[in-house]
Amino acid sequence: MRFPTKADGTINEVEATEMIDYAIKAGVNYIDTAYPYHNGESEPLLGRALAKYPRSSYYLATKLPLWQVQTKEDVVTIFNDQLKRLNTDYIDFYLLHAMSDERFELVKRLGIIEICERLKKEGKIKYLGFSFHDSYETFEKILTYHNWDFCQIQFNYMDTQIQAGLKGYKLAASLGIPMIVMEPVKGGLLAKLPAEISQVLPKTLSTTDASYALRYVAQFDNVKVILSGMSSLDQVKDNLNTFNNYHPLDKTEQKAIEEVVKQLNLRIKNGCTGCRYCMPCPKGVNIPRIFANWNEFGIYDQKDTYLKRVKQQLTDETFINNCIKCGKCEKACPQHIEIRQNFAQIQAELEKLN
Repeated sequence: MRFPTKADGTINEVEATEMIDYAIKAGVNYIDTAYPYHNGESEPLLGRALAKYPRSSYYLATKLPLWQVQTKEDVVTIFNDQLKRLNTDYIDFYLLHAMSDERFELVKRLGIIEICERLKKEGKIKYLGFSFHDSYETFEKILTYHNWDFCQIQFNYMDTQIQAGLKGYKLAASLGIPMIVMEPVKGGLLAKLPAEISQVLPKTLSTTDASYALRYVAQFDNVKVILSGMSSLDQVKDNLNTFNNYHPLDKTEQKAIEEVVKQLNLRIKNGCTGCRYCMPCPKGVNIPRIFANWNEFGIYDQKDTYLKRVKQQLTDETFINNCIKCGKCEKACPQHIEIRQNFAQIQAELEKLN
């Protein structure tokens, strides 16, 4: 998902292959990809890069893009295309990608789970699961609907109370459903903390901010695989160092992480909880998304990431510049946020940043 790229946005195949080879030589044997990653380039690259290794020497995971499925036939068509792209006869871990309440209804209506179970019987899928980015209530509904082989959630020390979160982890553990964790470093945000907060974590020559994030997730017994989207060989080496020299967090380190969480949360710009009571906006402004990006910038102080996300929003006409200041959103906000005033702050900040 986060392979190094060239100036034109395509994958730097030389560097990516070097990273894969280095990781496999060092013992990594679980490779996660998906149909849409890198505009569809990720699966074919892996098909080429992994061709020199015995198929039984690694586990391959990929995902069914539910948003591209309209008919039952689409499921098999896409799956067969993935086999060709990945140059393989079977997928070890197949996931229904980014399950949500809406997509779960599609899965049930089209009988997608039953189709995948047939592919399992044919030996084309070894284990069936799903990845998830929705509420705990939806996670519970999906997890208890089927006898899943595994599930995959976003989980890190900053996200224990959002999406499936810690409650979701405990539910999966209680049901005996193994868990795979994505976003353990929160898309890289926990890999480079603001300097004054990074200092809270006890440091040695072999510890990094990223290593603390990974070790936090590793302390949960039902987490069987931790995914990390690595974009450079240095990141591969750092993550390998974390686990080749793995030791659980001690009490001092655990308290340090709790302090980091506390300090990061104090940097939040406003109290938006993402409840969406302010929506829909008459002009299509995506208020929760704007505030989520703004708060994330306040917490982690990563300018480039913030500006990239703002640029993406400007192109889909959901940004502040479409606000007509009608105040409808403020009347509906349970947190009583002065949304129009916050929008003015955001615009002023962006002018300075740019």
